[in-house]
Amino acid sequence: MRENKSIFSQIELPVVLLYLALTLIGWLSIYAAVYDEDHRSIFDISQRYGKQLLWIGLALVLGLFVLLTDTRFFNGFAFAIYLATIVLLIGVLLFGSTIAGSKSWFQIGGFALQPAEFAKFSTGLALAAFLNRLDTHISQMRTKVISLTIILLPALLILLQHDTGSALVFSAFIIVLYREGLSAIPLILGLIAVVLFILTLYFGAFWVIAGLAILLSVSLFFTKKSLQNMARLVAVLAVASVFIVSVGYVFNNILEVHQRTRINVLLGLDEDLRGAGYNVHQSKIAIGSGGFAGKGFLQGTQTKYNFVPEQSTDFIFCTVGEEWGFIGTTVLIGLYVMLFLRLIRMAERQRSTFSRVYGYSVVAVLFFHFAINIGMTIGLAPVIGIPLPFISYGGSSLWAFTIMLFTFIKLDANRLNVL
Repeated sequence: MRENKSIFSQIELPVVLLYLALTLIGWLSIYAAVYDEDHRSIFDISQRYGKQLLWIGLALVLGLFVLLTDTRFFNGFAFAIYLATIVLLIGVLLFGSTIAGSKSWFQIGGFALQPAEFAKFSTGLALAAFLNRLDTHISQMRTKVISLTIILLPALLILLQHDTGSALVFSAFIIVLYREGLSAIPLILGLIAVVLFILTLYFGAFWVIAGLAILLSVSLFFTKKSLQNMARLVAVLAVASVFIVSVGYVFNNILEVHQRTRINVLLGLDEDLRGAGYNVHQSKIAIGSGGFAGKGFLQGTQTKYNFVPEQSTDFIFCTVGEEWGFIGTTVLIGLYVMLFLRLIRMAERQRSTFSRVYGYSVVAVLFFHFAINIGMTIGLAPVIGIPLPFISYGGSSLWAFTIMLFTFIKLDANRLNVL
C-alpha cells in the first residue's frame, strides 16, 4: 500500500466542513450558555467558552496530525492502542478522580481527561482490525465471541467507574456487527427484552407473565399443534419468565437510586419536577420557549438565569432551541443527518474490511450520542449523561470525536491505494 502525496486533495471536504460547522455552533452555544458580562473576552480560560476555544484549537491540530499519519499505522497498531486504553481505564479506577459521581477522570492541574471517551475510538479500531483478518467471519461462533469481548471489556470497566451512560454507548457497536452479517435475531431479542422490562415496571411480573402465557397459548392455535411446537412455546415462556422475574431484582438492587428515579420519571411512573425530573422539565421549557425563530443570541432567559443545570454539557441542545428556535434546531439536526449520510456513503465505498468496519463504528457511536442526547433534552430518552458530539463542552469528548472522525477521513482518502 502506498500513501498518496496529495492526501489533502482527496479528503472528503464536505465532512470536514460539517465538522467545522458543528464545532462552531457548539462553541457559540457554550458561549451563550455560560455568558458572563464580567468576562467578555473569548480567550478567557477561566470561563468554559475560553477553555473550549483552546480545546478546539488542539482538536484541529490533532485532526491535522491524523491526516498526516500513514494509514498503515491504524491497522498495524489497532490492538496496541486498544490495550493502551484498557490500561488507562484500569488506571482511572485505581488513581482517578471522582467527578459528578463517576470515577472516570485523570485530574491534571485544572484540567481533566476522561479515558472512556477515547476507548470508543480504540474499540472501533480493534474491532475493525479483528474482522479484517482472513480467518474471521461473523457467522463463526469464535468470531462472535471475540468481537463481543472486544466491545464488552471496555464497557464493563467504564461501568465499574459508575459511568453508565458512557458504558451504554458501546452497545452501538452491535450495529456494526449487524452490517457485517450478524443475524437480526440478537437485535430482535434485545428489543423484546426492553419491552418486557418496561411492561414489568408498569404492571408487575405476575401480570406480564400471565399476559405472555395467554399470548403464547393463542399463537398455538395458528401453528401446527405438535409436541415439538408446544415444547418450544413452553421453553420461550420459561426463559421469558426468568427474565421478567429478574427485572425487579436488577431494578432495585443493581441500578443506582438516581438511575431508578430517572427511569420512573421517563416512563411516567413518578413525577419529580424538583428532583430527577427537574433538568428535563426545564429543558423542555427552554426549547419550547424558543418558538419558531428563537429569542436571539444571548437572549435566552432560561439560559441567562441558569434554570437548566449542565446546560453547556449534556443539555446544550436546549440552548440552541431557546435562542434559535425550531429553525435553529432543524438546521442543527439537518447538519448531523448530512454528516451521517456522508459517512455511510464513505463506509460503503471502502475497499478494505478494516476501513468499512471502522467507518460504521464511527457512524454508530456518533449516531448513538446524537439520538440519546437530543432524546434526553426533550424527554424521550433517559438522562444518562453523554455529550452531543462536537457541540457539548469538554476537551476529552471533542478530542476523541475529532480523532475518530479524522481517522476515517484519512482512511477514506487513501482507499484507492488499497490493493
